[in-house]
Amino acid sequence: MASLWQAVMGSGQSSASSEDYDGVQFWSSPERTGWLTKQGEYIKTWRRRWFVLKQGKLFWFKESNVTRGSRPRGVIPVATCLTVKGAEDVLNKQFAFELSTRADTMYFIADSEKEKEDWINSIGRSIVQHSRSVTDNEILDYDSRK
Repeated sequence: MASLWQAVMGSGQSSASSEDYDGVQFWSSPERTGWLTKQGEYIKTWRRRWFVLKQGKLFWFKESNVTRGSRPRGVIPVATCLTVKGAEDVLNKQFAFELSTRADTMYFIADSEKEKEDWINSIGRSIVQHSRSVTDNEILDYDSRK
């Protein structure tokens, strides 16, 4: 099974490249920011990272002082994500949630129940806003069945 990182990045890069930002000014007026503990892609250790959600992209950084010159450690286009939901029962860890694509599932741990719910809601909203899963043809098909 391909890792989420490979599915998202298209290669085995260890950090995001500027093409992946798609002109998103992640350092300015993000939709949500905060610390989350993220499970590594290859070595399954848990690391605390600063996350920034903006314009359908979820970026992560080592430090919270994100500026124009900051380089994200990774980025996930939320349009590739199918679900975001609690994962406490899967990981047996409090405040855990998962983000799934067709290829893989990533796990995160928030600092509180409220933070977990806020991240799930924000990412969920962003998935809906940026999803390409419903095409114009499908919308027309639904309309024509009335």
